[in-house]
Amino acid sequence: MAIDRRSFNKGLVGATGMIGLAGMAAQPRASEYRYNNVIVVRFGGGVRRAETIVAQTTFAPYLINAFAKRGVLIPDVRIADIKGMDTSHAEGTINILTGRYAAWRDAGSQFLVPRIEPTVPTVFEYLRKAYDVAPQEALLINGEDRPQEEFFSFARHKAYGGDFRAEVLSLYRYKRWLYRQLLSEGAPDENLLRQLKTTLEKFGKHELPGRTPHDDPQLHKFWSNWRRDYRDSGLANPRGDRLLTQLALRAMSELRPRLLMINYQDPDYVHWGNASHYTRAIAIIDQGLQQLVHAADSFEHYAGRTTLVVVPDCGRDSNTLMHIPFQHHFNTRSAHEIWVLVVGPGIAKGKVLDKVKDQSQIAATIGAIMGFETTFAEAGAISEIFT
Repeated sequence: MAIDRRSFNKGLVGATGMIGLAGMAAQPRASEYRYNNVIVVRFGGGVRRAETIVAQTTFAPYLINAFAKRGVLIPDVRIADIKGMDTSHAEGTINILTGRYAAWRDAGSQFLVPRIEPTVPTVFEYLRKAYDVAPQEALLINGEDRPQEEFFSFARHKAYGGDFRAEVLSLYRYKRWLYRQLLSEGAPDENLLRQLKTTLEKFGKHELPGRTPHDDPQLHKFWSNWRRDYRDSGLANPRGDRLLTQLALRAMSELRPRLLMINYQDPDYVHWGNASHYTRAIAIIDQGLQQLVHAADSFEHYAGRTTLVVVPDCGRDSNTLMHIPFQHHFNTRSAHEIWVLVVGPGIAKGKVLDKVKDQSQIAATIGAIMGFETTFAEAGAISEIFT
């Protein structure tokens, strides 16, 4: 797919709400979803191939030595080098969710407070518009340090949007629920209330109009169970990417999402200046992936009918002159180099696809697995992975 087309598509982002809506509006919504479940593992925070899929130097041994043998590994996936587009986490995640580069708008960012949101439909919206899938069956799990990613559950698009949103699980969502719960109980812990209020006010800087989380009985029950096991303080529950794994495992057990995306993020702590923050975080994601695969193989709702798509949000620089040689904001070639692993029913096993593919193809590939069209994506599915 040529860069010229992507440059052209970038100019269309603001107009996508006007493209092809008449035909889409006439499509009936199916009564029942009958395809595979999909779990998208964003191997996030930006990772290089050397520390993930190269066997001799990996910090993710389960990923490359065991799990890759069950599916198709595509080691050469690229992020398009488009002027003005950053190789970063939020942008890369929207690329994965929408299948379209520059499919986002600045919703009023401030210094160190990024606020962006998708402008074309996400895979969650495509799924829920095509099938009778409840919000909690299309689920996004976010880290506590990326509040801007709370808004990736639906796009600002008049043919899709909030009616077809995904639900979100995150520590922020729990704290929000807990604050309201404590107030409703009438005799709250005043110190805890103040702490929660401070946290929510901090997150409020990222809030966007019309994106207040919905009250949902299923999520109320989920958070009530979480509180029962981990209490109110936030000191008992896992933190960092281990938290995301635990949220995902409990969601698979209690909410049983059809489409689940887990936005791992901790490798990005390397920006603090310690290389071990990066390599240790990769190992933690690898351990989490192993737990997720075990659950997908074991849980009745998932066993034999679940596909996992593992893909980084972005790569990292390879600059040996720097004390920490792997950043990702310098737009070097390796920051545009990622990979994809797909494992599940109907996917070839033990295959390495030695062809250059593109990050924008992930959304259409998810659509092909789940039986919906990604109408506004700019690239087609990776057809060679299917048996």
